[in-house]
Amino acid sequence: MASVDDCRLMDIRTVFDHRGTIAITEGGIDLGFEIKRVYWTFDIPSKATRAGHAHRTLQQLYVALSGSFEVQLDDGVRQSGVRLYRPDQGLLLVPGIWREIAHFSSNACLLVMASEHYDEADYIREHRDFLAEKAASR
Repeated sequence: MASVDDCRLMDIRTVFDHRGTIAITEGGIDLGFEIKRVYWTFDIPSKATRAGHAHRTLQQLYVALSGSFEVQLDDGVRQSGVRLYRPDQGLLLVPGIWREIAHFSSNACLLVMASEHYDEADYIREHRDFLAEKAASR
């Protein structure tokens, strides 16, 4: 059963050069999954919240390309918060974790690398349903 402790910050490989810095993430090498989908959110109002769901099988890496935001994690028993603000660090999210994203800075851009293509059936969109599924799996 997934725990908030299974979600972890990871440093992203970076190459420093006088012409600029490059951050590199390769599916199957740096991540424990192949990357099948990439998306990003930007122009997010500072008081907005995003996510508010869990996934049954999907794994993701969240990266703050610019600005900052806070990711709240919930495994049905424990909660934890992580602030992302560096483009050379990501938050690896495992299946079975409820996540909400809030407290966006004015220039925040969230990049998400996902292990699967979009599948609505993989989403748990109601927190009470998430808690029920977690309780049933214990």
